[in-house]
Amino acid sequence: MPKEALPNGDARTDDDNTGDAPVGPRRRVSEMQAKLHRWAAADPGRRFDDLFNLVHDPATLIVAWDRVATNRGAKTAGSDGWTVPRIEAEVGVTRFLDDLRMQIKSGEFRPQPVRERKIPKPGGSGKVRRLGIPTVADRVVQAALKLVLEPIFEADFEPVSYGFRPERRAHDAIAEIHKFGTQGYRWVLDADIEACFDSIDHVALMDRVRGRVKDKRVLRLVKAFLKAGILTELGDYEDTGTGTPQGGILSPLLANIALSVLDEHLHAGWKPDGPMSTSYRRQVRKRKDLPNWRLVRYADDFVVLTDGTDQHLTELREEIAQVLAPLGLRFSATKTRIVHMSQGFDFLGFRIQWKRKRGTNKWYVYTFIADRPFRSVKAKIRALTPRTSQHDLRALLIRINQITRGWTNYFKHAIAQRTFSKLQHYTWWRIVRMMRTRHRWKWKDIRRWLTDHTGRWHPISADGIDLFNPETIPITRYRYRGNQIPNPWVSAA
Repeated sequence: MPKEALPNGDARTDDDNTGDAPVGPRRRVSEMQAKLHRWAAADPGRRFDDLFNLVHDPATLIVAWDRVATNRGAKTAGSDGWTVPRIEAEVGVTRFLDDLRMQIKSGEFRPQPVRERKIPKPGGSGKVRRLGIPTVADRVVQAALKLVLEPIFEADFEPVSYGFRPERRAHDAIAEIHKFGTQGYRWVLDADIEACFDSIDHVALMDRVRGRVKDKRVLRLVKAFLKAGILTELGDYEDTGTGTPQGGILSPLLANIALSVLDEHLHAGWKPDGPMSTSYRRQVRKRKDLPNWRLVRYADDFVVLTDGTDQHLTELREEIAQVLAPLGLRFSATKTRIVHMSQGFDFLGFRIQWKRKRGTNKWYVYTFIADRPFRSVKAKIRALTPRTSQHDLRALLIRINQITRGWTNYFKHAIAQRTFSKLQHYTWWRIVRMMRTRHRWKWKDIRRWLTDHTGRWHPISADGIDLFNPETIPITRYRYRGNQIPNPWVSAA
């Protein structure tokens, strides 16, 4: 990297000006991505060569470092023990990126084994999820690869997938289900792929990557990350013969590349001139007792909705299993099921159900908060507020507010007012019981603490920090965006 490299972060540089000023790293990378996306969209069969120079370009590495350094895991060390703050203090960012660039360019760079960390799966099942924590150097190179590869493959991805894609979110997937459920697609294949991230076949995945990437040096780098191995919590080394370890920056993109074969298969009928491409053609199929279906996928979680029958979904399930088999993937026998929307099903933390509106004979598709995320948020609050806790109340309120604000903002588009009220009631009582035990208060002491001279109750507070009330969050309906979801690279172009 040249010693006169432009500053990182949001600092003002000459690239913010016009004229003959040098182009800064962010703008340069954005323009590069816009060109790659435009070329990929214009020619679906094009295989890109000479991408390696873009991966180790100084601007790409600067932007990649910025994304790694501003991530919450910047202070988490990989298998080599280095963290972002330590590199900044002991090595220096410029020298670190300069050395990393020379290693990549010369072909000497080798990914290190990812450090394994097991975390409990949500729901209290007792099962754990294996996360892989790459080294900081590996994270930067993965981020650089993603900056180059993502705009190319985004040109091929179908609009029915929403997970880990730019400008898309879980609420778009829920809105899609709500829309088609309202239109009569009420039989649902609620699918679960068993250990998806751990089971993806490397050969099949690399074949998908080669469909767009011709540069052997980039392919070699991607494969090296897949084969890097795992350093277990016990200090043992394990080979990674399959899968893309969760936790890596590149893993979600590689998973989407692999699972795009499912999107292409199930969405083919919706393409122009396809048998489900227009409302008239879908009506003709329905009159002939042929089903129409719609896939909605978020990473490895997906549902298939149909306006046909459960038998149609049973046949479609076998067809999907055959599509997934070459990828080394299979359905979870215990979690995959076919249900009618009147029974309800959980997806991305929401409970979606077709039911009768109270006091009428009209039926609608409703979106509620599922039981599991509500139990999960209560468990977090319970862990923070044991009766014997001596934690500072102000720090405790700040942490609880962070949890409840984020949780309520995610679920504010569901029918959630009653659940928010329950959460407020639960949180208030947990803190009150903790304070009663801590200070050996009676109820009259609680009233003295939380009421004013008129007897009116006020929120729990400490040193200017009030307990957040989830009931104050307005419930709003999420606007269905459909094909109007913006593309960042088209805007940049």
